[in-house]
Amino acid sequence: MSQREILTNGSAFKRTDGRWCGVVWYKDEHGERKRKSFSGTTKAEVNKKMKKYIVEFNEDKNDSVESLKTLQESLQNWLQVFKFPAVERTTYDRAESIAKNQIYPQLGKKVVGDITAADIKKLLNYWMTEGYAYTTVKKVYTLLNEYFRYLYQQEIIKKNPMANVEMLKKANFMSAQGKENLPPTETITVFSEEEIEKFKAEAFSVFGNGKRKYQQAAAYILMLNTGLRTGEALGLLNSDIDLDNRVMHVQRGVKEASKREGVTGKSGREVIVGKLKSATSKRDIPLNDTAIEMIKDLRKEFYFGEDSPLIPDDHGEVTRPVNFRKRFYRILTAAGIETKGLHSLRHTFATRLINGVKDKDGKIKSLTPKQVADLLGHTTSEITELYYVKRDTNMLNGITDGFEL
Repeated sequence: MSQREILTNGSAFKRTDGRWCGVVWYKDEHGERKRKSFSGTTKAEVNKKMKKYIVEFNEDKNDSVESLKTLQESLQNWLQVFKFPAVERTTYDRAESIAKNQIYPQLGKKVVGDITAADIKKLLNYWMTEGYAYTTVKKVYTLLNEYFRYLYQQEIIKKNPMANVEMLKKANFMSAQGKENLPPTETITVFSEEEIEKFKAEAFSVFGNGKRKYQQAAAYILMLNTGLRTGEALGLLNSDIDLDNRVMHVQRGVKEASKREGVTGKSGREVIVGKLKSATSKRDIPLNDTAIEMIKDLRKEFYFGEDSPLIPDDHGEVTRPVNFRKRFYRILTAAGIETKGLHSLRHTFATRLINGVKDKDGKIKSLTPKQVADLLGHTTSEITELYYVKRDTNMLNGITDGFEL
């Protein structure tokens, strides 16, 4: 595909009938020489028309240059110029990863202006048939939708190929993969009472010399009793905890992101201590007896001062999430517990509070979804009920006794 360009600036001339005319010669996308004619009652009028046409031609030419780039070149530039300054580092890392791993290998070398709805649909279908998760394929769709919408709004492309592409509904997507589309509450993983006991036994186990096998074992039980996210737990300072009033103040979070020099990625990852996930994440969490016991255990293991992390590494610095997560998996494996994510500790906390516990009289003590949402730092209780609680109908056994009709 050739690049359009102006060949002459045009010059006005007077016809025999007294009218003024002008011609601008240009080369079109196919390299063919063409002309644009203008006319008017005065020389100034014709010159003004030609000048305006040349300006608009060059603006359109600049836009078409972008549409002539490969998708990889153009999308990467858009990510760095527009996406990077507007989102958190970890969010940008995910977007860039989606582009590099799911988009560029299939469409990266294709010219932007040549990409059709069929190309994008084929891309989405490819990752679906490869067995990738619905959330991953949807991220591909969302990123391309945002990118092509920008190009269309800036009139860089005449048609938006995403306008005719719809993301498959999750139920249809799962069906195409031969999987059942379970409701969110059915996919939640929680620890059973037996698994909790097995986990504790392994986490606090010791070698023959009496030294503990795992550092920071108490941190996982603290999360189990407070519903803390991993980043929130690792972001806690000793000064955030008020044992006298049995409360902790959640004020910051810890994440890992790719190292960068400006927008350019470098080898390795780095820890970032910063803001929490949302405004409601900043909250006070009451401490039960077990949580207090775990805090004291952590301080007995390592204590570098009030302004140091509650869960520090050997040098008093913030513990890297990746190391904290690997240790958790080692404990699960050694305890013979089916693999679960660290977030399962948070799900277990929420599930237990909502389902409740039975007292000696058979009455169920539980919290309302709104109360649990506040403890977890959720914006609404609907989020808590839909994505965090695994309902236990066994807790309802016998609850209708005495209500006979």
